[in-house]
Amino acid sequence: MSGTGLLAPERLHDFFNPASVALIGATDRSRWSISTFANWRAFSDGRPAYLVHPTHETVHGERVYPSLSAIPEAVDLAYVMVPTDQVLPVLEEAAQLGIRNAVILTSGFAEMGPEGQALQDRLVALAVEHDMVLLGPNGNGFINASGHRAPYGLPIAPPLVAGPVGIVLQSGGLASSVLGMAQARGIGVSHVVSMGNEAMVTATDVMAYLVAHDETRCLAVFLESIRHPEDFRTVARAALEASKPIVVMKVGRTAAGQVAALAHTGAVVGDAAVVEAALDELGVVQVRSLEDLLTTAGFLGYQKRRIGRRLGVVAASGGACDIIADRATDEGIELPNFPEPTLQALRDFLPPYSNPHNPLDVTGYVVVDASLSQRALEIVVDGAAGTFDAVLFQSAVPRVAPPDPEPLMARYARLAEIIETAPVPVVLQSGSAGEMTGFATTVIERFGFHFLAGIEHGMTALGRALWWQECHDRLRAVPTPVRAEPVARPADASGAWGEAKSRALLAAHGVPVVPTTVASSPAEAADAAAELGWPVALKIASDQLLHKSDIGGVALGLRTREEVADAAERLLKVAAEHQVAADGVQVAPMRTGGVELLVSVKRDRAWGPVLAVGLGGVWVEVLADTALRLLPTVPEQVDAMLRELRGARLLDGVRGQPPVDRAALIDAVLAVARLGEGLGEALDTLEINPMWASASGAEALDALIVWSEGT
Repeated sequence: MSGTGLLAPERLHDFFNPASVALIGATDRSRWSISTFANWRAFSDGRPAYLVHPTHETVHGERVYPSLSAIPEAVDLAYVMVPTDQVLPVLEEAAQLGIRNAVILTSGFAEMGPEGQALQDRLVALAVEHDMVLLGPNGNGFINASGHRAPYGLPIAPPLVAGPVGIVLQSGGLASSVLGMAQARGIGVSHVVSMGNEAMVTATDVMAYLVAHDETRCLAVFLESIRHPEDFRTVARAALEASKPIVVMKVGRTAAGQVAALAHTGAVVGDAAVVEAALDELGVVQVRSLEDLLTTAGFLGYQKRRIGRRLGVVAASGGACDIIADRATDEGIELPNFPEPTLQALRDFLPPYSNPHNPLDVTGYVVVDASLSQRALEIVVDGAAGTFDAVLFQSAVPRVAPPDPEPLMARYARLAEIIETAPVPVVLQSGSAGEMTGFATTVIERFGFHFLAGIEHGMTALGRALWWQECHDRLRAVPTPVRAEPVARPADASGAWGEAKSRALLAAHGVPVVPTTVASSPAEAADAAAELGWPVALKIASDQLLHKSDIGGVALGLRTREEVADAAERLLKVAAEHQVAADGVQVAPMRTGGVELLVSVKRDRAWGPVLAVGLGGVWVEVLADTALRLLPTVPEQVDAMLRELRGARLLDGVRGQPPVDRAALIDAVLAVARLGEGLGEALDTLEINPMWASASGAEALDALIVWSEGT
């Protein structure tokens, strides 16, 4: 149902733009009723609000109707505030009257357990039957600032400024806090939607509507969970095509992930890691605080010109310049020095004790001459082309107007001209994350300025915006992945498969594996080693023993028949001592001079198969140097995964080692990915550790498969 038909963006446009509202359960004793009525009256351009209560005659100083049926005019939206057991009868009456939109403020449904869930399901069934859209229950409603409608249950402080940022929250109480933060930072909103229980309308549905909404240029989303990953993928891709950034604060990052005790993969592919990888892959900007959510979304919503990583900075504080320089480094932003003509012009203009360089401290003389910073900005902007991709200008706007504001307003008018005519974007930043209210609001509205809120959050916003631009370019250029062909589940697929059976399945599906012989005796092992070539490695051959090194079941670097025979005899004794049923010993040639990698596929219960690539061997969990991607994938994405690793330089060759055959490695990883995806829900985990990569190719040296149960 999500995203189509009843919940399609066109239908939600009608929902979010009601011509009238009925407040059902209106009473002077409820702060929700008081606030909802006040908000509608203040921010809905005089559209009618009908108050409904079965026993009151007057509420909020207005006439009250005893029921929906008593209202003489048609009603577009029912805002329901009655007790839980009365919600269904109210909706039944609304449905009979042809009311097609409802917000349910009332709680006591799915959040209360099975009985509440059953009652909530009845609400949805009724709504679907009567072509009615429900938001909630257990939600405060919505604010449509761009369309001047505000059926919203908590107080809204004026002014309510419309703007480019659409806000979606899986939280009721935070909605007002986030709106207040936006207002304090001069960020105009198109919508604020409190989702409640998402019985019918989900966060993803609202996001799809905002992507299609002309006045919305960026989405700020607070998520507790992603309930429908496939719908989320669809919306994220649509946003990418529409060049509308989605900024997400996803809580629950520290929740314990899925831990598969049989495989290393479980330690690196947990729930939070998969969600983070999925959002990255979909081009969704991720932040860790509400302040960064609003600051980043505001910047992306207001910034119309593309910025770049070469930044010029003009500030009025040496300390601020130091902080900006550090944070720029954190965000991968370059601070090239000013070109010589710019430096000379700054030397001629600034006080003699200044030391012009980027970032530029215009010195404390700005206290004497308030125009100093802006004149320095003009010089920097004039010489910016070819050196900088953007110029950051730190400026303070007073919240209290000076006695004679005209000189200050004239200076801001000139700043607006500089920004308009500059060869590169000029980004405004306040010195702190304080409120932009009072006189500052007047300046912002008059000249169309947008200020990044403070250094810390401002630099984070710049870094996240740059990431989005580059991700947007990259993802739009990458071919659409093709889903793998299904692979039949083997008849004996259950529990965990050890190396021998796993390697056979890998080899049968195009994954290169190191040649291996299973020898039943020390003599056979010596013969096999001589045939395979020296040096060799020996392992206990047993599907019962998945991590052979844990009991000393591995012997490496054997170079003679005698060493092999002795090692084989020892390994067979180790197996017997640990009561491990062994088929003998595995003999395989040693691979040296390359890089050991982990390559695995794990099925996530929400997102499906996830590919992991990282530095392998015994260091997987210690180093945690792993990149993740959802499947299916393409060669370009696998190459990007390898480049993301902190140990990526190892693949390029270090200390005299040649670079690995990157094409062969990518092909091997893709073969693993296709097999893992093709096995579908039969697979829990497919892990190769290590996958050996060298100048001569790539091979799986060890493998493990864990099958899902009940499939």
